[in-house]
Amino acid sequence: MVNTRTYVTPRALLSGRSAADAVAQGLAWPLSAGAGSLAFTVAEISTLGDGAMRTALLTRAQYESNRDSIENAGGRVASLLQSLGQAPSKFAGIDLSQPALMGVVNVTPDSFSDGGVFHESGAAIDHGLSLWRAGAAIVDVGGESTRPGAAPVIPETEIARVVPVVRGLASKGVCVSIDTRHASVMVAAIEAGARIVNDVTALVGDPKSFQVVADSGVAVILMHMQGEPQTMQDNPIYAWAPGDVFDFLGSRAAACIDAGVARNNIALDPGIGFGKTLSHNAEIMDHLALFHGLGCPLVFGASRKSFIARMSNGEGADERLPGSLAAGIHAARQGAHVLRVHDVAETRQALSVVEKLSQK
Repeated sequence: MVNTRTYVTPRALLSGRSAADAVAQGLAWPLSAGAGSLAFTVAEISTLGDGAMRTALLTRAQYESNRDSIENAGGRVASLLQSLGQAPSKFAGIDLSQPALMGVVNVTPDSFSDGGVFHESGAAIDHGLSLWRAGAAIVDVGGESTRPGAAPVIPETEIARVVPVVRGLASKGVCVSIDTRHASVMVAAIEAGARIVNDVTALVGDPKSFQVVADSGVAVILMHMQGEPQTMQDNPIYAWAPGDVFDFLGSRAAACIDAGVARNNIALDPGIGFGKTLSHNAEIMDHLALFHGLGCPLVFGASRKSFIARMSNGEGADERLPGSLAAGIHAARQGAHVLRVHDVAETRQALSVVEKLSQK
C-alpha cells in the first residue's frame, strides 16, 4: 500500500499481579510502566492506506514465533510495541505510579461547567486549595474558556484573571499548571509560580509559546485540537481520528524534544471534545492505550463534557458526575497517567476502589 500508516493498540489488558506474572512468563507486553502494573496480551495492528483501514490481532506468542519476519517488515510494529511500555514514571516531578489527578479551576465568566463560580480570585484560590487537599496532584488554572463557540479573550484580561490565583496557590506549595494558548500569559504565570503549561493548541497557537516553554524549563501538556474553539465543532473530519491525533501529538512531542525539553516534562492529551464528533471521541477513547506508543505520559480530560450527555440522556454539565467517573475509570484502566477533573474527591474515591479490586 502507498503511504501506509501503522498503529498498535493494546488489547486484552491485565492489571496487578496477573499483569506482572504474564509479562514475566512472556505472555504479555508491559504497558506504560509508570501508570501502575498493567500489561496486554493482544496487540491490535491498524494499517491505514489507499483509503482503507485494515486491522489484525497479534498475540504475544504469535509475535515471538514470527519476530524476525515482523521486524524485517519495516520495524514499525516492533518499535511501537517497545515504546508502549516506556513512558516516564514521573511528570513535572509528580509520581505516576498511579493515576494523578489534575483539578480544574476556571477563573472565567463563561466556562461550560463552572463559569463565573470562581471568577473572583479569592474564591478561585480557596477552590484550588480544596481540590489540592482532596488529592489533586496538579491544579490547572485557566482564564479563557475554550468551550465550543467560546469567544477569544485578550491576553491582558487573561493575565489579570489568572496571575493572582497562580501566585496564591503556588505560595502554598501547590503544583500549578496554567491553561492557556498565549505566550504572554504563559510567561506571567510562570513568573507567578506555575510549573506546567497546558496548551490546547500544543504550542502551535502562538508562535512565541514554543520558545517560552523551551527556555523556561517548565513542563508542558500538548493537547490536540482541530480548528479553533469558535469553529472546532462545525464539521471536524479525520482519516482515522485515533491515528491522526497520534501523528499530530507525536510530531509536537518530537519538536519539543529537539528543542531540549526533557521527555519526562512532556505530557500528551488527545483532546476529547476539541474538534471531534461523538463518534471521534468514542473512537479515541476506545483506542486510548495506543497513545502510550508515543513514550510520554498520557493526560485525559473528559470531566463534565457534553459527549457524556449525548451518550446518556442530555444531562446538564452539573449532572454529569456519574458519566465523568465512568470515563475517568475507563481511561485509568487503559493506563492514563493524569486525569483532568472537576470532582477530585469523587474521582479519587472511585479510583481507590478500582485500585483495590485490581490488586490480585
